[in-house]
Amino acid sequence: MHFTGHQRWVAAVVGLAVVGLSPLSATDWPQFRGPSGMGVSPDKGVPVKWGQQENLVWKAALPNPGASTPVLFGSKIFLTTYSGFNVPGQGKGDMSALKRQVLCLNRADGKVLWSKEVPAKLPEQATIRESHGYSSNTPVVDAERVYVFFGKSGVLAFDHDGKQLWQADVGSNLNGWGSAASPILHGDLVIVNASVESESLVALDKRSGKEKWRAKGVKEAWNTPLLVNVDQGKTELVVPIIGKVLGFDPNTGTQLWTCDTGISWYMVPCVVAENGIVYCIGGRSGGALAVRAGGKGDVTKTHRLWTGNKGSNVSSPVLHQGHLYWMHEGLGMAYCAELKSGRVVYEQRIQGAGQVYAAAVLAEDKVFYVTRQGKTFVVAAKPTFEQLAVNDLADGSTFNASPALADGRLYLRSDKFLYCIGKK
Repeated sequence: MHFTGHQRWVAAVVGLAVVGLSPLSATDWPQFRGPSGMGVSPDKGVPVKWGQQENLVWKAALPNPGASTPVLFGSKIFLTTYSGFNVPGQGKGDMSALKRQVLCLNRADGKVLWSKEVPAKLPEQATIRESHGYSSNTPVVDAERVYVFFGKSGVLAFDHDGKQLWQADVGSNLNGWGSAASPILHGDLVIVNASVESESLVALDKRSGKEKWRAKGVKEAWNTPLLVNVDQGKTELVVPIIGKVLGFDPNTGTQLWTCDTGISWYMVPCVVAENGIVYCIGGRSGGALAVRAGGKGDVTKTHRLWTGNKGSNVSSPVLHQGHLYWMHEGLGMAYCAELKSGRVVYEQRIQGAGQVYAAAVLAEDKVFYVTRQGKTFVVAAKPTFEQLAVNDLADGSTFNASPALADGRLYLRSDKFLYCIGKK
């Protein structure tokens, strides 16, 4: 059965309402990669062209840097920052001064409504490669709380007015790339990929922060897990790790299946899924595969549908009408592949793209690729390459965060600013 993009989004919203994000509006972007966790929005009228003087609703200077994506719920925006240590342009500083901040902004104008500071558990990583910083994990928000993950410093819950409700420890290990996986919600659980901190998936009670289950063996995985609908209304939790894709029962943490990827590298891109089939890209030298969820044990021979040699080491893909779209993180190359076969339909170099770390987002048959330098390339979501626009904010800051897209507006976050792009 074929589903349109809008039908897929509606199904995702219904699913999220079931698993704990109710009430959820079509104008919300409550977690990393949006309501479905796959970077797709049903919005119409998102601008194709913008700049510092065009289709800019507002621009907010952020008090501190960070790489987390803003999340939107109702009239509020939540994001995280850090200060005091290894701040670009401010010297190394003293590790004892390292702090994170949880910010709440007014969605109408970008003004800060409140900011709460979280001291770091020390010692922290002395340096973070490529200056990603110490607040790369995107929050997740529901009607009652906003949940944030700060690596070794733990998972914290705040109410919408900024009161801290609990803090939980999920591990104390460190890594030179820092911590980046974002928490997700399932029913009464906050689920965290703590691969860096303890080589585990950890599920916490979202009301108390008490640990409910822990699954070991999650190695070299910087991605955010995905909840995948399988046959008979069942849901599986899928996370790619070095060399494998793993499927878990999200209610208990029991590992259900494993599939070899052939990618001998750490895994950063998030998976996407449709009709019970999981699509995965990764690897510094490239790699891709499709695997049918719902299996038991090692399903490499029985459920792996195809493999490919093109991928991305950082940026995550989107899927749309039978095709998968993504950008390579360093080659400036845009890809389109068939879902049914993995065949690469086009491999197009985009001039001036540079590095692309942000996950792709899709709305109204358009894919948005944001570069680290603040350019956004808008490409038609069809199997013939067509570049519709290139938009350059050119503010001298670094765009490591992925976009948020809600209510016909695109929210772009750099280490210095948050932009709200919309038709004016």
